[in-house]
This record gives sequence, C-alpha cells and structure tokens, in this order.
Amino acid sequence: MGRSSGRGAKCGVPAVVLCLVALLCANVLLYIYLDAVYQGSAPPSAHTQCPPGYFKVGTMTSCVPWLQCAEISADVRRLRLVGQGAVKKVYLSEWQGQKVALSVLSSGQYMADFLHGVSMLRSLQSVRVITLVGACEEDGAFVTEYHPLGSVLTLDATLAQDRYRSQNSWQTRLRLALDYVAFLVFLHNSPAGIRVMCDTNDLHKTLSQFLLTSDLRLLANDLDALPVVVPGRQGVKCGHHELMGQFVAPEQLWPFGEDVPFSDDRMPDYDEKSDIWKIPDVTRFLLGHVSGSDVIHFHLFQIHAECKKQDPRLRPSAREVLNAYRSVYDSMKESHTEIVREML
Repeated sequence: MGRSSGRGAKCGVPAVVLCLVALLCANVLLYIYLDAVYQGSAPPSAHTQCPPGYFKVGTMTSCVPWLQCAEISADVRRLRLVGQGAVKKVYLSEWQGQKVALSVLSSGQYMADFLHGVSMLRSLQSVRVITLVGACEEDGAFVTEYHPLGSVLTLDATLAQDRYRSQNSWQTRLRLALDYVAFLVFLHNSPAGIRVMCDTNDLHKTLSQFLLTSDLRLLANDLDALPVVVPGRQGVKCGHHELMGQFVAPEQLWPFGEDVPFSDDRMPDYDEKSDIWKIPDVTRFLLGHVSGSDVIHFHLFQIHAECKKQDPRLRPSAREVLNAYRSVYDSMKESHTEIVREML
C-alpha cells in the first residue's frame, strides 16, 4: 500500500506541473489572439501594395495600371444591376475573372457630379477609400473593386447572418466607428485639400456613402460631392437648396427665419466642422445595441457633447475625436482582457 501511494505521489507532481504549464500557454495564446484581433484601426487594403495609378483586386498577385476606355469597353462584362442613384447606375461586372463594380452615368445633367466623383477617386486613393480599377470620363464610366455586402446600411442584417453572428460585438462595431472617423481625418487633411462630405443630409444618405467589406471594415465609396474648403477665404455650401432637419449641422440651416424666403446667394457658407456635428448620430447607428455598447456611449458622452456644440468653432477636429475613440477602444480592450484573465 505504501509503495503504491508513493508511486501515485510521484506521478501526481508532474501532472500538476503539466496543468500549470498548459494553463500558462493558454493565457499567452489568448493574449496574443486578443491583441491580433483588436490592434489598430486601419482596414487592410491593396492600396498599400500598389503605386499611384495602379491597382490590385480580388485574387490578383501583382499591380497593373488603371484600365483605360478601350479596356473598359472591351474587357469589362456587365452581369447585373446592383445599385442605382440619381448620378449613376452600378453593375456587378467581371474583368479577367475578377468581380468588379462598373458605375455608369445615369443622366447627362449629372455629368459635373460624375466627373467630380471620378476626380476624387483618382486623388484620394488610400486605405480609407475604395480601390479604383479604371475610368473613362468620355463614356461616363468608371470601375472599382466589388464588395458583395453593399453599403453600411446592411450592417444589422449582415451581423444577423450565421456567418457573422459571432462577430456582432462591441469590438466589431466600435472598429467600424473608428474607420468612419479615421476617414474624416483623412478627408479633412487630404492631398486634395480640406474636403467636406456634402451628400450627407440625413443618416440614411450618409451611411449609403460607405461600403461594408467582407472582413467587416468600412470604406468610403461615393465621392460625388466633396467640395473644398480654403481656410480664411472660401467655405462650402452643400447644394443650392434649403436644408432642413436635425441631422444636418446648425450652420447648414437657413439662419434668417421662416418669414424670409430662402436665397442661395444669402446663405452663409461653412466648413468641415459640419461633418463633426454628424459623428455622434453615425456612431449611434454603428454601435447598435450589443453588450458593451452602453458603456461605450457613456465613455464617449463628453466628446460627443463637444461635437454637438452650436458654434462650429468650438467643436473638436476629426483627429481629436479619433484620439478620444481610440482611447475608449483601448480602455474597453484592457477591461475585456482583465475579465478574461480573472476567468482563467
């Protein structure tokens, strides 16, 4: 009996050690995984791998020059209509085995908007903007990469699918909000000057300007209305008609009361701070009602209150908002990791 107990004790010590080692390894792997999942705010993009004027999409392994008129006409094959707006129709198409999106001008009266959009696509290629494949201004057509999930308006429906349900978390949703604000930082400091998002007069229209990628990141897609601000000299006016509603910034509303008829000539201009006013409303949609979203709203309360200042000069810059968002993201990630550590 004594010898048997001795053998059991000798076997028991290595077993405990092995369990502790396994637990330690599990902790290390978990922390590495969490760091990999939640790191950074920039979506992966082929832009970083191709020089200006070149593209790479889908399964392509090398960059090629943007397609020109002859190549678009001969080699891009339309498959079906997937979207339509006032300015253009969008077709799912195929080019050399790659799925792409072909945008075609809907009406000649919108040619100026169409050409502006193509110009912005050329000038603003970055990790925040959809990849341009090619353009033919004379035919009123351009080609971009294709994202099957469509606009960010599909977010809730997408995250309800079996494939994505496990990713319907505060991490995924806050990362999308980070992508949105990071795009505004880029837009307000772009190579083409300080640009303002004008096609954003309500929440639905604003969300339709962005695409949802298959890895659940956000990309700017519709660049048809991005007027430039020249500090101290020239502001912008989004269209020539009166804007209404609570979604647009106060400075975008007619300031002279209902008794005075609207006049585009008398309407004051404004700047990029009109984009800042809309950030809390867009983020509220992106965060949804998942576990943890209420905590995020609490942490963002102060910066969102500053975004809603009536005087645009008192609102933070997009970069200041992004810094606040990143701070909240890091804080939430740290708290989440602490909870996991305690569970282990």
